[in-house]
Amino acid sequence: MNTPLDARKYAPATERNREAILEVLSQILPPTGAVLEIASGTGEHATFFASRLGDSASAAKSDRKWLPSDPNPELRASIAAWSEYLGCANIYPPIDLDASNSVWAVEDNLDTLPIAAIVNINMIHISPWSACLGLMAGAGRILKAGGVLYLYGPFKQNGKHTAPSNEAFDESLRMQSLEWGVRDLDDVVVAAQAHNLNLINTHKMPANNLSLIFQRV
Repeated sequence: MNTPLDARKYAPATERNREAILEVLSQILPPTGAVLEIASGTGEHATFFASRLGDSASAAKSDRKWLPSDPNPELRASIAAWSEYLGCANIYPPIDLDASNSVWAVEDNLDTLPIAAIVNINMIHISPWSACLGLMAGAGRILKAGGVLYLYGPFKQNGKHTAPSNEAFDESLRMQSLEWGVRDLDDVVVAAQAHNLNLINTHKMPANNLSLIFQRV
C-alpha cells in the first residue's frame, strides 16, 4: 500500500537552510556509500539532499544513497510520504533509531550497508545532552577511519552566545525543557574526541548557525 501523501509534515526552517547545508555537504561527503541521517524529522532535508547528492548517470553526482532515521513513527511516515511524492530512487526507507540508545539497529547490517557518513541537523539543542553523547558514541562505533560526521545548528563558543538571537532562542528552549539548550562547541568537541572523532573544519552558516565536520580517526 502506498504511503498517504497527507502524512507529509512541514518544517519551515528546512527551505531556509537546505541550500546552504547542501553546499557544505557536496564538499565534504565521501563520494560513495550510505549516508545515515540521524533525526531526519519531516524528511524534507533527506529527500532534498538525496536527489542532489545521490547516485545518478550524471557525472555531476556520485554513488551515494541516503538512509533517513527518526524515533518518531509519525515523522517516519512523513519521510516515506515525501520520498514517494518526490520519487526519490536513491533513498532507503526510514528506520527507527534513537541516537541516545547504546546500540543502533543499523549496526546489524553494516556488512551489507556500510555507512560512509553520518549527518545530524538541528538535533542536539532540542534533545537531552544524552542524545549528543549517544550520537558521538554511535558515530564512533559505526564509522570507519576517515568517515565523516556532519553537525548543523546553533552553538555557543567559549561559553558565550554568538548572537542575541541565539541567546533568546536558548532561553526559549530551556523554557520548554531544562534538558534542552544551545550547546557549547567545546563540550561537543570533547564528547566527539572521546569516541575518536576529531573536528576538522567549521563553516559559518546563515542565521548564526555552524556546520561542524568531524572525521573518524
